[in-house]
Amino acid sequence: MFECGCISVLGTIAYILLLIGGLNWGLVGAFDFNLVSFLFGEGTLIARIVYLLVGLSAVVSIFMVIGHYIKKSKM
Repeated sequence: MFECGCISVLGTIAYILLLIGGLNWGLVGAFDFNLVSFLFGEGTLIARIVYLLVGLSAVVSIFMVIGHYIKKSKM
C-alpha cells in the first residue's frame, strides 16, 4: 500500500515533516527563533496543526523503523 520505490508516500511525508520539525528545533536552540510561530502565529490553530503533524510523523517513523527491522530479521 502506498509503495513507490523503497519508501512509501507516507514515509516520504513523515520524513519531510521530521526535517521541518528538526530544523525548527535547531533554530529554537541556536537562535531562540521559532519559525513555525513566526510563519503562522504563536499558538494559532495552524501552528498547532503543524506541531501535531510533526509529532505524528515521528510516530509513523518509529513504526516504519520497527517494521523495517522486523522484516529484515525474517530474511
